[in-house]
Amino acid sequence: MILHHLRIAAFAAFILCAASSAALATEGASQYPDGAESFMAGAVPPPGFYFLNYVTHYSADRLNDSGGNKLPIDFSLRATAEVARLVWTSPYKVFGAHWGMQVIAPMVNLDYKVAGASHHQFGLGDVTLSPAILSWHWQHLHVAASLDIFAPTGKYDKALPLNIGANYWGFEPVLAATYITDGGFEVSAKLMYDINTRNEDTDYRSGQAFHMDYAVTQHWNNLSFGVVGYVFVQTTEDNRAGVTVDNRARAFAIGPGLKYDFKGVSMIGKWQHDYVADNRPMGDKFWLKLIVPL
Repeated sequence: MILHHLRIAAFAAFILCAASSAALATEGASQYPDGAESFMAGAVPPPGFYFLNYVTHYSADRLNDSGGNKLPIDFSLRATAEVARLVWTSPYKVFGAHWGMQVIAPMVNLDYKVAGASHHQFGLGDVTLSPAILSWHWQHLHVAASLDIFAPTGKYDKALPLNIGANYWGFEPVLAATYITDGGFEVSAKLMYDINTRNEDTDYRSGQAFHMDYAVTQHWNNLSFGVVGYVFVQTTEDNRAGVTVDNRARAFAIGPGLKYDFKGVSMIGKWQHDYVADNRPMGDKFWLKLIVPL
């Protein structure tokens, strides 16, 4: 979404070369909001329409270098998003899997301060389209595969160090799985790999990245609880105007999660704290999620 568009090299340029606005563009390795999925991540619901609503808030007062050390920068970030997601699972099967589609649209409020300069943005973020979601179901195992496409619909200004939109297309193959025992013990993971196009306004192409949302939880009647989080590893360098930029990011977050099911409706709350953050902010992320069959 928005939190991985922040790059250390660009912020250093912002502080040291504030008069040169052409060198201030910030880029990112992922448009996906890490940590969005957790409980039953690989279990796509049965045929029908479903509305999912996410409210997430991320706060950080620390910006780290490539070694995970805090940079001596006056920095704060507050980002809140209201995200609407519509999922359709069809009755039709392909390779033994149900075929489905989805669209995700975030509204984002962004406030941040860098080196004494405060900025604010509000508006539509980058929309996600998934034209093909395949889902398989066995007694204990659920698996889903898709290709998510991030469209550059979000607000973007190359003169700003951080934006709601990325201003480039992103393509993300996804493989998710959930294993749950008869006793209700669940292990879920959503694996993703990002491939980004070039930002034409800045002649910058962000590197590729692997990331994973995970959950280890226990179900008890209508309640589920456990640990949830994410891993992010940028696998290739960024590139600007044909020149490699060694600016790889890395992150690991973990925290508690709680899920409650009631008459077909599911509600999820969770908190994730960044314990590792290289070349990116380090903070806390809160989520509320509602799943409603239509």
